[in-house]
Amino acid sequence: MFETLFTQPHILAAHNLAPCLESRKRFLLHCQEQGYPPMSIRKIAWILLVFSKSMDLCRPGPITPEEIAFAVDHRVRLTRSGRTNDSQSSRRLFIHIATAWLRFLGLLKEHDPKQKPFTRYVEHYADFMRDQRGLSPVTISNCRGEIVNFLSTVWHPDMTLDAVTIRDIDAYLAYQGNHGWARTSLHALASTLRNFFRYAEGQGWATNVSVGIQAPMVFREEGLPLGPNWEDVQRLIASFAGDSTIDLRDRAVVLLLAVYGLRRGEVARLRLEDVDWNGEILHVTRPKQRCTQQYPLVASVGTAILRYLKEARPRSAHRELFLSVEAPVRPLSPARVSGIVRERLAMLGIDVPRRGAHCLRHANARHLLDAGFILKEIGDHLGHRSASSTRIYAKVDLAGLRRVAEIDLGSLL
Repeated sequence: MFETLFTQPHILAAHNLAPCLESRKRFLLHCQEQGYPPMSIRKIAWILLVFSKSMDLCRPGPITPEEIAFAVDHRVRLTRSGRTNDSQSSRRLFIHIATAWLRFLGLLKEHDPKQKPFTRYVEHYADFMRDQRGLSPVTISNCRGEIVNFLSTVWHPDMTLDAVTIRDIDAYLAYQGNHGWARTSLHALASTLRNFFRYAEGQGWATNVSVGIQAPMVFREEGLPLGPNWEDVQRLIASFAGDSTIDLRDRAVVLLLAVYGLRRGEVARLRLEDVDWNGEILHVTRPKQRCTQQYPLVASVGTAILRYLKEARPRSAHRELFLSVEAPVRPLSPARVSGIVRERLAMLGIDVPRRGAHCLRHANARHLLDAGFILKEIGDHLGHRSASSTRIYAKVDLAGLRRVAEIDLGSLL
């Protein structure tokens, strides 16, 4: 292992004679598999060398983060000149690598996160949503997060759930409204809290709270789609014409969002086996419907994915299609998928109210509507569960409304 990283005999000898030789080699191989470049692996090897001389890893029992920090602060100095780098960034790097190494070896004593006093209430409700209401894991996760965020802001020591008041809920909704939440988001949040407290009241944990939760009014036109026009979508796709690793990956991502109208999470969850090259089929997992939907693999999308796989995708054990370009190599998160779209739209000066990945889903639906597809076909393409989800696009079909206006209704009577 070290022979591929270092050439000078005295450096090789230092690494091969230091304590914990095999465990250091195993961790460096693990870092290689995670996509770290040789320069970074050499730095990691140096840190492991120093740390192995600074702490006794053969003693019984796990090692705490405090002990790691103490060992790093009193580490062995291997520089010939006696000069040391005691910067905070250097200290943090030593602690980060040493902690990752000990966690990899199973020698780290992890601090158990202190369980919130209200966790049992939330988990009971999550079980109810799954077992009784049959909600999808994504919906349950979103609801759980919103409830935990609310309770975290109002909870104090020795508090019980029945101490939460409608005033606490109103104040929380007002706070989120003053910090950029739209009325539609506040409406959904209020509904989530109302459902939770209605369940809590049924269990005897709370009293007379749910009935007082008032959701902000959502107007009929509130749900109008807010996406770029198709010309701007084409500009966006064309902007990823470079040969860099990032451009090759991001072009494939944006094409999937624009051509198929996929949600950001659906793109992030795509796996290598979801692309059937022989049958030219794309398999998309729909978490809300708990099913997999099949699409014909459009040539431009297939070409972009294939080029990404051949020229840009890092070698990795991960089966997810899209991975980060920097080490440690990991699957692309839904938030990063939105970030790709948001950053490029801003760079191109394309002004839309919402620049995340979802705006391309709206643009896709509008484009299909303008092309003459009926709402049922558009809904099937987008994976909508109900026609009401697709109906909002009819509100802005101005060309269709003008055609209706031109009809001489008098002649039909």
